[in-house]
Amino acid sequence: MTTTFEPDKLQGALTDIHDAGMPGVFAEVRNHDQIWCGAAGVADLATGRGVTADMRHRVGSITKTFTAAAVLQLVDDGEIDLDTAIGHYLPDLVPGERGNAITVRMLINHTSGLAEYLPYAYPSLAAFPNLAKTTPASLDDNRFTRFQATDLIAMGVAAPATGQPGIPPGVYSNTNYLLLCQLLESITGTSAEKLITRNVIERAGLRDTELPLGLTVNGPHSLHYESWFGMIDPPRDYSVYNMSWVGPAASLISTVSDLNRFFALLLAGEIISPSALEQMQRTVPVISFEGKTIDYGLGLHKTTIPGRGIHWGHDGSVWGGGAISLTSADGTRQLSAAVNLQRWNPLDPTGKPHPHPIDHALATFTHLALGG
Repeated sequence: MTTTFEPDKLQGALTDIHDAGMPGVFAEVRNHDQIWCGAAGVADLATGRGVTADMRHRVGSITKTFTAAAVLQLVDDGEIDLDTAIGHYLPDLVPGERGNAITVRMLINHTSGLAEYLPYAYPSLAAFPNLAKTTPASLDDNRFTRFQATDLIAMGVAAPATGQPGIPPGVYSNTNYLLLCQLLESITGTSAEKLITRNVIERAGLRDTELPLGLTVNGPHSLHYESWFGMIDPPRDYSVYNMSWVGPAASLISTVSDLNRFFALLLAGEIISPSALEQMQRTVPVISFEGKTIDYGLGLHKTTIPGRGIHWGHDGSVWGGGAISLTSADGTRQLSAAVNLQRWNPLDPTGKPHPHPIDHALATFTHLALGG
């Protein structure tokens, strides 16, 4: 039976996220042909300018689904084989035995064993995942730094392996996706940014989505406030930032409406073939940055919402910006939401992030949006 929206309840649950401490939050919920949009809170703490549901926003690792889709299009075209070693395609970047053992599939589903490069590129994060021994100094130091993707990849490849190639659980790593971007360029002769823009973003008709070349978020947008587990107090705006530290692994700018449109088309087989989508939805256990075990496919999360069933999508985070997009397995229900504060949980005496009222409010809104 088709359920209808209760706008007052949805808006109330969204406002509860703001009241719990989130400066601003905005979302779009779809139920069959119904669409509800809402926003609560402020885009700028200094001026009190409000957030709106049509704002453009950095959506972090949701970018990975776009990148994976571009790779799978080339799989559809017979130009890339998922189970061919990355050393066959990029021998200089992943040389020797590891290059021969790590396949393209292992990069996309994070079972390559290649470590995350960020603690090596950002010295103040060197102790990660020991959060208590990190500081946010590198976030400011690298605001305008232009990193070379091959240098970041070299850091990840040189770091101690997180596991044996292909043996689950995998470990989430941006190194994998920067390698996939190099693969796209190697095969097509076109930069990953241009290829993803042409073959995924434009193909899906996403008018407010882009992989940025500059430092700013163009158009109406919120500031992006980073707390780094309470070490930045008050939280600082990082909406102006050189995103070369993640590139097409996590630099996408989009809107909640565009995200819902993209995932609806992707999961309907309109972006990649049905056979490629079936590959995309084959999941393995992967350990996230937060230390949680998630079901991860080829650039796609499988999430089970209690009482609401299986949903597909991705979440993402950059300095100060976060987003999530979820679509029900039958494609009838969708939620995309964005928030303008990240790492709001203070650390407890053991150095672990302490639960925060924002967490509960977000979970409550998600449950309502996907089933109410």
